[in-house]
Amino acid sequence: MLNTHKELKLYYSIAEAAQLVGVSKSMLRFWEKEFPQLHPKKTGRGVRQYTKEDIETLKLIHHLVKEEGMTTSGANRRLKANKTDTLRHFEMVQRLKAVRGELVEMMRALDAFTYEDVDKLKSEVGKLQEPLTPPCGPLP
Repeated sequence: MLNTHKELKLYYSIAEAAQLVGVSKSMLRFWEKEFPQLHPKKTGRGVRQYTKEDIETLKLIHHLVKEEGMTTSGANRRLKANKTDTLRHFEMVQRLKAVRGELVEMMRALDAFTYEDVDKLKSEVGKLQEPLTPPCGPLP
């Protein structure tokens, strides 16, 4: 049986890697030449096999080049000079994007509420706050 669960995969094809990063296969080949940090394993037939670490490096390169607008040489210098800080900054940006996405979803959910929904919710909460008495009367 083939393992198709992405988190359990050891290697990704160039097509899968390109899809995960959001660039073309030719862009990955170009970046492979420009960035010595990127070195996917190649089979005897020359088929590239990307590891999770390679995918993370590709995402970092994508962030520097496509999102921050750096040149490939500038991004390369940044990675060589201080990859740890660059990676930390990238992870922080990713977390902030995730939080922003959650907040946008919350806003959409709140916008979907009508005044009638709010009034109904208030009355249901009010019913829950009333003291409960047992069906046979108060306890002695």
